[in-house]
Amino acid sequence: MGKNNSIEMTKIAIAALEDKKAEDIRVIDISEVSVLADYFIIAGGSNRSQIQALSDNVEEKLGRAGMPAKQIEGYDTANWILLDFGDIIVHIFDKENRLLYDLERIWRDGKQIPVEEL
Repeated sequence: MGKNNSIEMTKIAIAALEDKKAEDIRVIDISEVSVLADYFIIAGGSNRSQIQALSDNVEEKLGRAGMPAKQIEGYDTANWILLDFGDIIVHIFDKENRLLYDLERIWRDGKQIPVEEL
């Protein structure tokens, strides 16, 4: 699909997250270090219903752009929802699990991109 498309997808996902007041949105370019995806997007929510709303909005906005989720995990418990769109993977955490799993540290070989720079 190409990286430009991934950037477009990432922008749509971020807009959808911001729309529902996600906390501390981070983007990590993992294209050089992994075959999993081009970008990881990590965001936080404060409670189960907000986290599910964030997930729903990302899924809806990307779906409407013709990019349906390939897989969604963790929706019911909503302490860590993973939305896999192929070229981008969106992780939405509650505070506790975000600290616990610390994806930013695990994927530190990737390149963190300031959201404003996309």
